Formats: sequence, C-alpha cells, structure tokens
Amino acid sequence: MEADDGARVRNEDVPPSPQNQDLSFLLPSVTAFLSDYGWYVVFVCVGVYLLIQHLRKNRSTHSQSSSVSAASQDPESVVRSQVSLEVSRRRMQEEQDARAAEFRERQQRLEEEKRRQKIEMWESMKEGKSYKGNAKVAQQNTEEATSSSSLTPKTDRKPLRNSGYSPLSGDGGGTCSWRPGRRGPSAGG
Repeated sequence: MEADDGARVRNEDVPPSPQNQDLSFLLPSVTAFLSDYGWYVVFVCVGVYLLIQHLRKNRSTHSQSSSVSAASQDPESVVRSQVSLEVSRRRMQEEQDARAAEFRERQQRLEEEKRRQKIEMWESMKEGKSYKGNAKVAQQNTEEATSSSSLTPKTDRKPLRNSGYSPLSGDGGGTCSWRPGRRGPSAGG
C-alpha cells in the first residue's frame, strides 16, 4: 500500500496535460448556429452597415448646411422675409373677414325675408284667406333670389306607354283577367 501511496503522490504533483488547446471544440456549435440563424445574421450586418452610412451622411450634410445657412442669412434678409410674411397674413385675414361679413349680411337678409313671409302668412290666415298660395309664391321668390343657376325649361314628354297597351296582359289592351296568387303560407289547418 505504501507503494501505491507514493505513486499517487507523484501523479497528484504533476499537473495534467492540457487538452484541446485549439478552438476546434467551438466549430460544431458555431456551424450549428450559422446554419440555423445565418440569414438573420447577414441581414442584421447589412442593416447595421447601411444605418452607419446613413448617419454619417446626415451628420456631414447637417454640419455643411448649418454652416452655409448661418453664413448666407444676414439679419436684414430675415427681417424682410418676416415682414413680408406678416403682410401677406394680414391681407389674407382681411379677405377672410370681408367674406365673413358678407355671409352674415346675406344670412340676415334671408332671415328677414323668412320673418316677413311668416308675418304675411299669419295676416292672411287671420283674414281667412289661404296662405298656401302665398307661401308658394314667396318661396319661389326666395329661391330665385338665392339660386345663381338658371332654371332649364321643362320639355313635354310623351307617356312611355301607348294607350291601353300592357305587355303583361297578353293582348292589345283591355282588362287582364289573370292575377298572381297570394304569397305566404297556406291557410289550411
């Protein structure tokens, strides 16, 4: 037993020899990962590359434009553009105010006309006269005043049917003796 203990001591003193010092043990796991997710990795790499290029271009363009715009705009031109913008806004507001005032006047005239017609109808009703004829005439007057389009005259249209002819009757005219049956459930019990 003593000899065995000595051999054991000698084996424990000697460090074990390192195995797999190269990275060949990673090869199967990397190939499995790339076979499963290879296209995703390629798309992500391309996307990151394009994003970096885009950001570089924007940064260079932004720095150039800010230096050019700061140099090209002097205070006088900025003031002139703001003044012209304010003048155009004021002019447009005045036009809008004028249109609104015109619309209000037109609405007041229409309301006044309606009120006058109602008064006339009420007075005619008190006297016992018919107010429908007056209302139609007044309504036509207001329609003519408010409408800007011209009315087209109605043309005489001939009736679509010849006198007495009906294709469903089967003969040239007269009364039809056939009538369709009643729809619905039968009345039997």
